[in-house]
This record gives sequence, C-alpha cells and structure tokens, in this order.
Amino acid sequence: MDVLRIATAGSVDDGKSTLIGRLLHDTKSITRDKLDAITVTSKRKGLDFTDLSLLTDGLIAEREQGITIDVANIYFSTPHRKYIIADTPGHIEYTRNMITGTSHSQVSIILIDARNGIIEQTKRHLFISSLLKVDTVFVCVNKMDLVNFDEAVFLSIQKEFMVLAKKIGYEGTLHFVPVVARDGDNVVNDSERMDWYRGPSLLKLLEAVQVNSKEKSLSARFPVQYVIRPRNEDHHDFRGYAGRLKTGSLHTGEKVMVLPSLKESVIKTLMVSEKNVDTALAGESIVVELEDDVDVSRGDMIVEVSSGCNCGSSFTATLAWMEDQPLTSGKSFLLQHNVNLVKARLTALENVLDINTMEEKKEVGELKLNDIGKVVIKIAKPIFVDLYRDNPANGSFVLIDEYTNNTVAVGIIESF
Repeated sequence: MDVLRIATAGSVDDGKSTLIGRLLHDTKSITRDKLDAITVTSKRKGLDFTDLSLLTDGLIAEREQGITIDVANIYFSTPHRKYIIADTPGHIEYTRNMITGTSHSQVSIILIDARNGIIEQTKRHLFISSLLKVDTVFVCVNKMDLVNFDEAVFLSIQKEFMVLAKKIGYEGTLHFVPVVARDGDNVVNDSERMDWYRGPSLLKLLEAVQVNSKEKSLSARFPVQYVIRPRNEDHHDFRGYAGRLKTGSLHTGEKVMVLPSLKESVIKTLMVSEKNVDTALAGESIVVELEDDVDVSRGDMIVEVSSGCNCGSSFTATLAWMEDQPLTSGKSFLLQHNVNLVKARLTALENVLDINTMEEKKEVGELKLNDIGKVVIKIAKPIFVDLYRDNPANGSFVLIDEYTNNTVAVGIIESF
C-alpha cells in the first residue's frame, strides 16, 4: 500500500485543522474515546457542534488561541492507501513552518475562505508550492455555507486563482473543490447542498493521485555520514560507509565515484538494517562497502560513475528569510547541506518577490522576515550539489546563524 504525503496551507481561520479533523472523522480514523473527549471540550467552549479542529491542534497554545502554530504530522488510511498530512500554520509569522511541511509533501491542499477570497497568504502559499515543485494542488473553497452555497462565488475564486497560478508560473495540476469542512460537504462524502458541483469529493481526488517516488528515479546521491571501522578480529579489514541514500538507487557490483576525490570503485556489499541486499533505494539508511581501499570521509558523496555531480563554491539561490533581523549583503553564516556544514557569505541580493503583485523587485537592500528573494552565496569549501529543479533533495540547504545557532533561512539552488 503506497503513502501519499500532503501539506495543508491557508490563512488563519480558513479551516485547515477542521478539514483534517473531518477527514479523520469521516474515514473512521479516530477512536470513540477521542471523539467523546473533543465533544465534551466543544460543549465546554460553548459550541453547538463538535469542533473537529481539536483533533489536530495539540499544543495548549493552539487550543487556547484556536490557531495552528507548529507543524503536526497526521496519519490516517483508507482501503486504497495511507496518508500523512502535514498540518502547517496559516499565520504569516509561521511561514517557515509551512515551507518545512511542504518540502516533504507530494501534494498541497490550499484552503480559501469563500467570504474572503484570495488574500496575501494564499498567494504566498501557492508560490511556495510552485517553488518547491509540488505537482498537484487541491484548492478547497471552504465555508460555502456562509455565502449561501453560491456557485458564482466559487467560480469567481476559481477563475482568479487560475490567473494567479499562470502569473506565478505554476506548472502542476490544479483541482478546485467547494467544501464545508465543519459539516463535511465534499470532504469525504458528496454534498447534497451543492448539487451544482459535479466533481469528486476531496478524498476521491486524493485517492486518484498517482504516487510516483521522484527520489527513486533520480541519480544516486549518497552523502557519507559515518565511516565504520569495527575493532575486532572478525572484521578488522572492514571499512563501511553509513548514511541515508538521498535519491536514486545503488546496487552491488555497480561502478561508483567518490566526490571530491573522483576516485572510482565498485560496490562490494550493501547493507540495510544489518542485512546484505542487492539493491538499496532512496530513503533507506544503508552501509556501503567498496571493492577498493578508497579514501572516503564524512561529508564525501558517493554517486553513480556516469552521473557526476556539480562542485561549486558559489551559486545563485532562492532564499526564504525566516529571521526578525533583516538580511543584508555581506553577512556570513554557516550553510548546512546534507551532512556538510561550511562557512558561507551572502555576496549579492538580486531581487525580492512582491507577494501582492508577484513581481520581482530589483535593487533591494535587504530581505525582511518571510521575504522570498534571489541571492548569490559564496562558500568557503566546495560542496557537491544539484540544481533544485534537477534533484530537490540535493539542491536545497539551510543557513544557520553562527553566533546564535538559529536556522535563519532555507534556500534552493537555481544556478551556478
């Protein structure tokens, strides 16, 4: 049974947590005692309905404020497949959390309050989905009951959203669904109150998504995290290289190359969970033993000999700035890419995105909190990367403040 990873997005009070709660409730993915508990809590809050958002808003602060603050992974399943939903915050202050949740997802669900239509956060969330190459976006126009189930309202938002997607340059697939998350209309079951909508419910659309693991089809990228040298007589000649295979696949007998030395060898053995295997796939934690005594250290990368990998000390990247203190040219950071941590310096600010107009503003002096812009970064030691569009897992990085140790930005590599 395959797994579909979903990110939810939308502004505050658009109903993301309620929608997820409805999916859990209507697929019978919650226990009776948990349902009874949130029913009691809803009554205590003076509500005349069961507040299903309480199923996902787990932090005390979230329950008190009625907003999502942290990213929560929600698990449920149907007879067709398993699902992992990243319930991400909608408030602009927590845009960084939305980026984190979306970066690991195959599809996005963007909620829009039918009364408010497309707002700034809607634009930001679609841009992030486009930036992170999410192939499918489901646009749920929620709270249709509060606009009297008016088809014209739905169609107007759909038209405006499609214009926005074209302006952003989103190349994936869009699906539009009118819903009432609180009552369940078109979430799992079809709505009788919106008979003008002829499309499938949200769950039926999710069930139909084709799950293709891009990571497995890409070139092999294996950053070495640890060199294993057992100190016993039985394995005194053994030298294994442990880590997580980021993308692609590796096979025993395959010719590979070690970066940065460019030395070539052949895979002698592959181990997954301490068992010898013939093939290792992306996402698996593995140990590789090579035929030759090649010098391999932590931070080196093993790749297919035919694929190569870019080695650069300077590149252009799109950066999402996540710190209160503005970013200016010339600042220094630590750059984390896979297991490598290197010193980096911002040498140029090329532009910043205006979320309202979706236009790039040139000649900018700084990036402010939640700004997205294009920058040039120079690093002290070359690392082995791909362009994000070619290999997302090996084309992304984070910037860390070297004094506070705070993660201050996430970036994707655009060009060398």
